Amino acid sequence: MPMPTPCLTCGPAVVEVPEATNQSPSASHLPQGSRQTTLHHQPFEDVQALFTGTLFVAFGVLMFGNTGLLTGGTTGLALLIHYTLGWNFGAVLFLVNVPFYVLAWRRMGRAFTLKTVLAVGLLSGLVTLLPKLVSFGVLSPVFTAVMGGLLMGVGILMLFRHRASLGGFNVLALYLQDRFGWRAGRVQMAMDALVLLGSFAVLDWQHVALSVLGAVMLNQTLATNHRKERYVAL
Repeated sequence: MPMPTPCLTCGPAVVEVPEATNQSPSASHLPQGSRQTTLHHQPFEDVQALFTGTLFVAFGVLMFGNTGLLTGGTTGLALLIHYTLGWNFGAVLFLVNVPFYVLAWRRMGRAFTLKTVLAVGLLSGLVTLLPKLVSFGVLSPVFTAVMGGLLMGVGILMLFRHRASLGGFNVLALYLQDRFGWRAGRVQMAMDALVLLGSFAVLDWQHVALSVLGAVMLNQTLATNHRKERYVAL
């Protein structure tokens, strides 16, 4: 939904100008004879959004880890490897994303790739730091699936709006949306389902079911709020 001024969690602001020469894809919704231009995010806005978005995701991952749930994507894959083999989560997360960094560089551009690498690095650091700052006395698994999924969805949405991601399936989902018009949230949900199927090897069916609920909450947030026909990617 266009807003009159730019913000961190919404897409580029839309400003009507009488003599604009470039028309964006959504200009058909403006009154006859009007034109619009987009205001690009400033560097400090990108920095704040990358930090805030990764912090939201890291908090959701912390909630999931404390209740024995898994999320989807390469983050969930890294958690699954961490749980089963005991390898360092941050290192695994970075390594499983390497092939997707190559795809991002070739298809999404240098700026997108650099911001994505930065976001993944921030997430790795925050997931390591947060347990030293936050602890939970009572944390319901059902609440975690809903609230943790929403937190991660909003965090990833912030990154998407600033042309960044958390690598992995995020990159592939955004590429398929830009290339074929497939909704990023729907694509992400399908790929997350494959990861969660693998969780049956280490989780009981109740935790798998709640992990699926968390993935649905995350990806429905993206599917509802990040649609190519509504928001122009910068």
